[in-house]
Amino acid sequence: MQSEHFDVIVVGAGLSGIGAGYHLQKQCPDKSYVILEGREAIGGTWDLFRYPGIRSDSDMFTLGYSFKPWTEQKAIADGPSIRSYVVETAREYGIDQKIRFKHKVTRASWSSEDERWTIEVEHEGVAKRCTAKFVQMCAGYYRYDQGYLPEWKGVESFKGKLIHPQHWPEDLDYSGKRVVVIGSGATAVTLVPAMTDKAAHVTMLQRSPTYMVSLPAEDAMANWLRKRLPAGLAYDITRFRKILFQQYFFRIARNRPQKTKERLLGLIREQLPDYDLETHFTPSYNPWEQRLCLVPDNDMFLAIREGKASVVTDHIEGFTENGLKLKSGRELEADIVVAATGLNLQMLGGTELIVDGTKIETGNAHAYKGTMLSGVPNLAFVFGYTNASWTLRADLISEYVCRLINYLDDYDLASATPRFDPAEFEDKPFVDFSSGYFQRVAHLLPKQTSRAPWKQNQSYAHDLMDLRYGLIEDGVLAFKRAKVRVESEAAPAPTTELV
Repeated sequence: MQSEHFDVIVVGAGLSGIGAGYHLQKQCPDKSYVILEGREAIGGTWDLFRYPGIRSDSDMFTLGYSFKPWTEQKAIADGPSIRSYVVETAREYGIDQKIRFKHKVTRASWSSEDERWTIEVEHEGVAKRCTAKFVQMCAGYYRYDQGYLPEWKGVESFKGKLIHPQHWPEDLDYSGKRVVVIGSGATAVTLVPAMTDKAAHVTMLQRSPTYMVSLPAEDAMANWLRKRLPAGLAYDITRFRKILFQQYFFRIARNRPQKTKERLLGLIREQLPDYDLETHFTPSYNPWEQRLCLVPDNDMFLAIREGKASVVTDHIEGFTENGLKLKSGRELEADIVVAATGLNLQMLGGTELIVDGTKIETGNAHAYKGTMLSGVPNLAFVFGYTNASWTLRADLISEYVCRLINYLDDYDLASATPRFDPAEFEDKPFVDFSSGYFQRVAHLLPKQTSRAPWKQNQSYAHDLMDLRYGLIEDGVLAFKRAKVRVESEAAPAPTTELV
């Protein structure tokens, strides 16, 4: 089977993959690259999810790219606008010409003998191969083909429709219907107010509450600056301000959890003075032990005040013909049940990883700088922040990957492999979050420790200094010389271990 060769293969054409393409073109202009996308469209999450009200859960000044100003009025943007932004970025920089759609990566195999990766791909039922010196995985962190759906008793007896937001039917008419949305995360908090436009009533059924915070959908200061300053400068100022706010709020929440909790609940009480906040809006955990849910322009609270929506906190006993039976004995009648019950997480887009004939289990590996795996050469993966916008970290990781690729070239090196010494560190979970969708797959995620470079930092400021400006040669990366010298005179070899 004939194989094409590229300097770099990027897997995934969502926000992260398009960003990776931009940085490769800017920082490694002489390198050939291709983006392999399993689906048939650009956008990743923002092309996949089509449920009513789909929107960002953070502002677009930080969810957007550092190099591509967000110029729309709304800072909290709807899904179609975000998808258009990603597509426009790809076209503007010619990145779309590098994408191969319907190319599902199934296996990545590294050969130290050949000093390259062999990528196995399924394309419309045909197996294909291509090779590369470096691979950047930008395939997200969940299964695109399957959302998480708990096993409930009596589902088969339900006469209505059971829907998962990840696979929303385009022809679904919920006009005048009684809708129950199961869940209390970002998707549920988005769906409930959005569906009140047509539904007879929408009920959010949750096992336990989530912290919520309301922000204006439009950023008045950002829009004011845009009218008075060049678009790029206005964007940079607003982006910097938003990053500072995100980091400040997270640190305050972690350092003063009780005060933060009181403040968040106080803001909700202003919107719902007569509602049972203790039962329906007071979580059992501290702020930012799970991600906060954003409520733009108080839309969720407004829907409740107007009687169009309500919240029920209870556990599901099972489905009935006409709805749901709860453990309290209460029955909720429903024509449509939406299971906003989360994602099925997976690493590396489900790609099987092989190094010199040995299968790599990501759950047994350690994450180097939160982007490479111990014992795995020349491969980086993108995993964004849990306490801030995903793209902030994705951008920094792409910059670091380009720096590493250029470093290998400068010193005539074939590979860089993070080497982990288990005697020096104590393992910790990769994600310090209590959310169910992380806990279900904690054993599949790589491990971290309490010290750099094996610590997964949730700090943009720290990662900025480390990934953009930190030393490549840090005593942890092990380098291997290239068998064939690319240039007649190579730079002096690094002092770090050469293998």
